[in-house]
Amino acid sequence: MRGGLARHTRGVDLMKNISNIPQPFLYTRHVHFLNFTRFRIEQPVYINIIRDPINRFLSNYFFRRFGDWRGEQNHLIRTPGMKDDERYLDINVCILENYPECSNPRVFYIIPYFCGQHPQCREPGIWALERAKQNVQENYLLVGILEELEDVLLLLERLLPHYFTGVLNIYKSPDYKKMGNMTGTVRKHTPTLEALQVLYHRMRYEYEFYNFIRDQFHLMKKKIGLKSVSQPPAHSPAFLRELALRTPEPLDEDEELDTDLEDANSWLVHS
Repeated sequence: MRGGLARHTRGVDLMKNISNIPQPFLYTRHVHFLNFTRFRIEQPVYINIIRDPINRFLSNYFFRRFGDWRGEQNHLIRTPGMKDDERYLDINVCILENYPECSNPRVFYIIPYFCGQHPQCREPGIWALERAKQNVQENYLLVGILEELEDVLLLLERLLPHYFTGVLNIYKSPDYKKMGNMTGTVRKHTPTLEALQVLYHRMRYEYEFYNFIRDQFHLMKKKIGLKSVSQPPAHSPAFLRELALRTPEPLDEDEELDTDLEDANSWLVHS
């Protein structure tokens, strides 16, 4: 109970801090959805990007262990207490032998962020899934998918030109591409088909949400009349066999809500 009250207090403090920042500004951080209007505070414009759930999980699994190309010792800095038997744990063993890191609720990751602060949001199930969908429809200007990132950037440029004008040109610039190549996760590889099928079953709610977001995103592109520049992968019935691990890893996502709210005030970005 005390933990829930502390999270509530930090959440309210965060909302107040954000609402008092001189506009215009961008705020970027891993924080579970906060309903500002519940506390009579003006709701910000919510935007987000998600990625294929299995790709996200695998990328995070190897990133925690081996980091990326920005530094050979990057992984040791992020997970200094990880023992070698855990660091070099075979991903197939982790999945097939039900290690906590590779089973529910640890693989139930994307939905809780959109579901919000309710304790039930962390429990894999229909309730959290439906609440996450509802929040997206009622509170988010745009939720895109990383597999179609260029289209996401075009839509952001169209919907929020003050912040995103020219963003696609920046994304395609040599300097950005050079930086992007450095953030690829080291030693990332695809598990066996058997392990992927087990993981897919465990992440069925995550995939239902991902497919919902993908459909909503495609509908928005159609309504706005956006001509697609992305080339999304074709998810055939055998897509598990052909999973492509090609998207770069964002910032470390292995964070709990408590840490998110404690650190949130230091992640303000002004434009």
